Amino acid sequence: MARYTGADCKLCRREKMKLFLKGAKCDSPKCAIEIRPYPPGEHGRNRPRENEYLLQVREKQRARRVYGVLERQFRNYYAEAARRRGKTGENLLQILECRLDNVVYRAGFAKSRDMARQLVCHGHIIVNGHKVDIPSYQVSHNDIIDVKPKSLELTPFVVARAETGERQVPAWLEVIPEKMRILVHTLPVRAQIDTQVQEQLIVEYYSK
Repeated sequence: MARYTGADCKLCRREKMKLFLKGAKCDSPKCAIEIRPYPPGEHGRNRPRENEYLLQVREKQRARRVYGVLERQFRNYYAEAARRRGKTGENLLQILECRLDNVVYRAGFAKSRDMARQLVCHGHIIVNGHKVDIPSYQVSHNDIIDVKPKSLELTPFVVARAETGERQVPAWLEVIPEKMRILVHTLPVRAQIDTQVQEQLIVEYYSK
């Protein structure tokens, strides 16, 4: 299973905004973008003027990096979004939001999507009574997501229970903290997705 293994903070600096890839560190003074708010590299402070194509590329890269998806998989997601009815850009964001690792993160069970991905890969998550260890698994409406009973006393989940309510849970999800359960009431619409991405630029990029 391929994944990005480089420095997360460089990704935030490259996009010139916080992507919240490092959990609590992103809200602290140690956040790299607070210390060096310019792209990494020797010429980071002297980037060329951005044209229309470059803006489209950057928006696509930003979306990929926020959700932790590599290029080929992101392109496949776009193809799937284009096949569905409705607006392609909104369909794409819905597919990304419905990834199991993102749902675990949105519910507050993990500090970052990377951490949520690890919890899923290690087999701590159950969907509708069956263990699912694939982070890209697509949840559906009326799905019930639980933490495996043997994993409930692991540190990440103990901390998550203690910090219940600190992170706002999207309206399309419901969290039952005492059971460490997530209920998927419906699939998200664009108004319920707070990811700072201009999806229309991504559509324009792939439409060329």
